Amino acid sequence: MSLRSAGGPATGDTAGRTVDQRQAPRKRKNFLGRQPLGLLFSAPYVIFVLGVLAYPLGYAVYISFHQFFFTAPGVQVDRPFVGLDNYITVLSDPEVQRSFANIGIFLIINVPLTVGLSLVLANALNRVTRLKTFFRVSYYVPYVTASVAVVGVWLFLFQQDGLVNAILGPLAPNPSWLTNSWLAMPTVALYVTWKQLGFFILLYLAALQNIPDELYESASVDGGNKWVQFWNITVPGVRSASVLVTLLATITGANLFTEPYLLTGGGGPDGASTSPVFLMYQKGILQGNPDVAAALGVVLVIGVLLIALIQKRLVGGKED
Repeated sequence: MSLRSAGGPATGDTAGRTVDQRQAPRKRKNFLGRQPLGLLFSAPYVIFVLGVLAYPLGYAVYISFHQFFFTAPGVQVDRPFVGLDNYITVLSDPEVQRSFANIGIFLIINVPLTVGLSLVLANALNRVTRLKTFFRVSYYVPYVTASVAVVGVWLFLFQQDGLVNAILGPLAPNPSWLTNSWLAMPTVALYVTWKQLGFFILLYLAALQNIPDELYESASVDGGNKWVQFWNITVPGVRSASVLVTLLATITGANLFTEPYLLTGGGGPDGASTSPVFLMYQKGILQGNPDVAAALGVVLVIGVLLIALIQKRLVGGKED
């Protein structure tokens, strides 16, 4: 018995320890991923996201729940916890309510135009055989041009005695486009759509390269015209890109600041083109109420996330 126990097979406890010892390196390897070196390469971006995005957002949430104000460096002051008071102030402010209504008007105009025009123009550019690079660069130039430079052209076009009113003649609106409380935000939406169109065209062009040409050839053999091919092959084939374009256009619109600040002189006329981000600048920097501005920013982030979730379900369907 003693010899068999000494030289025989391992007992249950010994076998369990052996299995655990073999699985330990495997678990450690699975935790680090198949390519642990990838963590090293992604570390700079992770640090950037944590330092530039996550930390400021977390600090803004902290500020929104306190009576916060700016002080000189090194000065310690009491900043009491006020709960939801700042959020109540934000949600009951008529200026904030109107700014969100303005952004709603902007998104209703800008997002469908951006998605529709980008897809149509990208599909047309994808079929161009001559001067393809010239047309692609032409659409992309406004996107990379500074807004300060481009705004001057739009002010020349849409001012009271501008080119657009000269063409329209008696049909020109009075007051003019950027000084009209009904037309100021739609004009800003058209400007942003035109300026950023080139970027979204490139996204759709990249997505169109993944659609096999055999699908169009089969549809053509079956008698499908260009419209049938576009609606039944192109649109479903770029659905993932449509989700991305819709999301990016929504985020861009929600963070609108530069365009109304330059085109309408800071949200004019009478707040008709004021955006929530512009109000954050006014309340946090100009009026010295960073706690209210932080609460407004948190509300804006939550609203954008909800809209993005709804858009993903509507545009993306069941696809990821």
